[in-house]
Amino acid sequence: MTEYENLKMGEKGAWVSIVAYLVLSALKLVIASLGNSEALRADGLNNTTDVIASVAVLIGLRISRKPPDEDHHYGHFRAETIASLIAAFIMMTVGIEVIIGTVQDILNHKTTEPSLLTGLTAIGAAVVMIGVYRYNIKLSKKVDSNALYAAAQDNKSDAYVSIGAALGIFGAQFGLYWLDPLAGFIVGLIICKTAWDIFRTASHSLTDGFDEEEIETIKNSISEHPDVWAVKDVKARLQGNQTLVEATIHVNPDFSIKEAHAITDELEEKLKKEREIYYAHIHIEPYVKKER
Repeated sequence: MTEYENLKMGEKGAWVSIVAYLVLSALKLVIASLGNSEALRADGLNNTTDVIASVAVLIGLRISRKPPDEDHHYGHFRAETIASLIAAFIMMTVGIEVIIGTVQDILNHKTTEPSLLTGLTAIGAAVVMIGVYRYNIKLSKKVDSNALYAAAQDNKSDAYVSIGAALGIFGAQFGLYWLDPLAGFIVGLIICKTAWDIFRTASHSLTDGFDEEEIETIKNSISEHPDVWAVKDVKARLQGNQTLVEATIHVNPDFSIKEAHAITDELEEKLKKEREIYYAHIHIEPYVKKER
């Protein structure tokens, strides 16, 4: 399966999230209005912002599928990473709003008693979002999509939001009104933490950061080739979900250009099979004894 086919398959996950959020947000807002629940209403508004984040992921995945052109020689794969950033910003905004709103409720000693139906609705929504999360997290690993992985984490956070809203609602049934804002505050912190993790990963990728241990693994894989006498340098970066590798190796100085070129072909095929690296540029230099 090519990287473009992976991206196309990843769009299914974005569509699943969009449909789920549209249905749940409408349902929550209606029932919250009828059942007098501020927690469920906030949960429903949260889902409306999630629709925007899911659309951003979908657009990012579609742009990533565009082939290289005159202005993008390496393709458009980083659009997927930018989509992850957008999703992180939206999640952080929602998380901060939830924290501010719950703190205000605590300070104002709000004592709203919602109906039991609103709590049951929140629990049902949590079950649905856990299902969406499991589907998207499995799909993101299958197609190696950072944006879809970010969307899956958002799905999980939304399930926590609904569970927190349900706990607050059920607590209010027993007169424990403070549980509603407290649960919302904790959920807000969870949302912000998830957003920060996604932002940190995406920004690290966009600034050409790369895992040092993975670099060492790639270097060892190259050095295993019998005709590679030394590995001078290995660099790598992420282009969306694709790894781009540049390496400089030293070989027998008596090799012809044809023989040296054959080594680069073999190394590129080796990286493709062992590490799923489809973009590798191998620079060959003659081995000089004094450099040992």
